[in-house]
Amino acid sequence: MSRKQLAIYGIVLVILGILVYLQFRTWRNFDWTTFWSQTDHVSWPQILLAIALIYFAYIMRAIRWKIFLQPVRRNASAIRLIQPTVIGFTGLALLGRAGELIRPYLIARRESLSLSSQIAVWTVERIFDIGAFAIMLVLAIFFAPSLRQLQYYREFRKGGFFLLALVAGLSLFAWIVHHHGERVAAWMEHRFAHLAGNLGQKIALRIREFGSGLHTISDFNSFLQLSAVSLGMWYIIALAYRAILHSYGTGVLNLRVSQLLLLMGSSMLGSMVQLPGVGGGSQLATIATLQRVFHAPHELAASCGILLWLITFVSVVPLGLLLAHRERLSLRQLSEQSAQEEESAILPSAPPAT
Repeated sequence: MSRKQLAIYGIVLVILGILVYLQFRTWRNFDWTTFWSQTDHVSWPQILLAIALIYFAYIMRAIRWKIFLQPVRRNASAIRLIQPTVIGFTGLALLGRAGELIRPYLIARRESLSLSSQIAVWTVERIFDIGAFAIMLVLAIFFAPSLRQLQYYREFRKGGFFLLALVAGLSLFAWIVHHHGERVAAWMEHRFAHLAGNLGQKIALRIREFGSGLHTISDFNSFLQLSAVSLGMWYIIALAYRAILHSYGTGVLNLRVSQLLLLMGSSMLGSMVQLPGVGGGSQLATIATLQRVFHAPHELAASCGILLWLITFVSVVPLGLLLAHRERLSLRQLSEQSAQEEESAILPSAPPAT
């Protein structure tokens, strides 16, 4: 493990430690007997339904990537893309950020394409994820009656306006990069060239990759297909959340889909601060939202928060490890190889030494 990774993990541990301490202060009367009782009596048919829905969401991700590949691989098969998708998300769950490039790396190898072209797809895919979820959440905040009854509705409205601004900003940035990507990349490369670690070149590479990814959207019909698949995928994930909450069989967790979107949003924000294979931030953010927004008891919120993380983020691991073993793939080696190939795309553009 490099010094940079150790430093990052150290910072994450400190942040998580602070979050755990703050959460512990509110749990002085935490009843572990009640916690285990709540967890022990969940409905397994609902849990299995949630896992099936999460797996179906991975299939939808493979279908969406197939649409991205149409300009260069018109005969690409979504079925062929399911395996690298599952292995890629397994690497992400176990390795954290170090496993992010495994999926585009495997797809690039399988389809005989360059890694940079698939990183471009991966970058644009994340924009569709953010945009689709933000649109669903904004619609829920402004139009769902069930949210207007919540204690923090005014704060949610402010968050809705922020999300609208974020989507508008991302759309404007995408338009600029689509039409003037090379000029923007060259300016960023020059602007940050004096910083260490080839930062200017890395930023420029990302901008060029993003611009290249935008060109994978071949026409307006493809854009509509990508948008529809993205919205459908996030709705499927919301249904998985609902199945998990309903598995407890208690009225306080009988949330509507519009309310679940708030819970999903808190989990996504929390996932920015977590350790590979361990999590931390995602569970704490979910637990806090269940307690403070939806008034779930401490023990029930803790049990549900942990179970949500296990099913929506970790349940892919057994199948992913099985597929990787069958293909004789090492997740650690895939992570290192993808990082090295990405770095090699930066080094050739470095200016010659003088």
